[in-house]
Amino acid sequence: MAERFDVLFEGLSEESSLKILLSDPRDLPNPVDKYMAATRLAACSSDESLQGLISAVDLDPEDLFNRITRRKAIEALGRRKNAQALDCLFKALEFDDEPSVINAADSITQISAPLTDSQCESLLKALKGSDPQKRAVIQAHTRLGLKSGTSFIQTLIHDENPLISGAARAFCARVEGDLDQLKPLIPQLHDLQAGRRRSAVIDLGDSGDINMLQYLIRSAVSMPLRAKSAFQLVDPTKKAEVPEEHINIITTLLQDDPRSLAMRDEWLSQQDPIEIENNLQHRDEGKQYGAALSLLKMPKSQQIEIIDGIRARLWSDYGANYLLTSLIGLACIHEREELIKTSLAETLPQYAKSRVAAAWGCLKLDLTDQLDLLKEISTSSQWVPLRWSCLQVLHNFS
Repeated sequence: MAERFDVLFEGLSEESSLKILLSDPRDLPNPVDKYMAATRLAACSSDESLQGLISAVDLDPEDLFNRITRRKAIEALGRRKNAQALDCLFKALEFDDEPSVINAADSITQISAPLTDSQCESLLKALKGSDPQKRAVIQAHTRLGLKSGTSFIQTLIHDENPLISGAARAFCARVEGDLDQLKPLIPQLHDLQAGRRRSAVIDLGDSGDINMLQYLIRSAVSMPLRAKSAFQLVDPTKKAEVPEEHINIITTLLQDDPRSLAMRDEWLSQQDPIEIENNLQHRDEGKQYGAALSLLKMPKSQQIEIIDGIRARLWSDYGANYLLTSLIGLACIHEREELIKTSLAETLPQYAKSRVAAAWGCLKLDLTDQLDLLKEISTSSQWVPLRWSCLQVLHNFS
């Protein structure tokens, strides 16, 4: 979803970015500009910028700013999706810098070009790294449909690290058609550890098994992560076209009502304003949804009081912004409908999920004065969950 943040770098021109990208960091007033330049060039299309990014993969990693820039350049090459970058990306698989290797595996996957036997062998060798690297390389094999790693990846389905075994199970399901391997991932969707829930959602999206959709949408992880996996299963062409039989379940996911999630008692909040506010900011989405659920059960007067207090302190926090926007719609709080309109009009990329909540809130609160904006977003947004939400809301209004 890095594309949603391109607007943050629009102030950098392609020409200046290329110059900064390959400059000695010691000669720059702000060396951080080097890796910002690499991110900026990901959104360009010229051959010159492509060659600049390829050259940046050879930056001397002894310098910290060069090393980070190299990682960002590798990531940017994946977004460019040009097969000319494959040679340098396969070279990066041999770096001793783990984030660069992980980015290289991801970028090779995004380019999605046919690989030679030699390249398949190089990707297979990268499976020998650390667990985070191993997971990324298994995912590359899964998403590219590479059978060359089958014999080794099959041995990993019982790995003690669920992030490894889960990725291996997704591979076996998608590449080998062994859907039974996905069964252990279903209870993992409700694990007490947030990281394990998130990885299970990702793995089920990679698995290609549409039957897993009903399970992953109920996991207490962030809506955008669940949406990414769900749309992988129902809309792989990314055209915001969901088959009729899956419209209701995708709608449930994107409306993101905590009452539709599989909640654990450990995540629930007392009906205490301080605890609710603290949990809405918790790093574990289970706690966030638990706080939202508690708020939904309160009388409207208390809901408004708590929402107003949190808004005064945390409205600029995009996590809290999203949850408040969502709650106003879900609870049909007409008294705060202006916040729905404010969120819908917010164009900063980090508030994109708030716009999803606002779109559904417009439907709940019958805000027909927002139809023009909903139509504009439905054609202009690059993020499929937002575009599809607006299309569905417009359809329901018609």
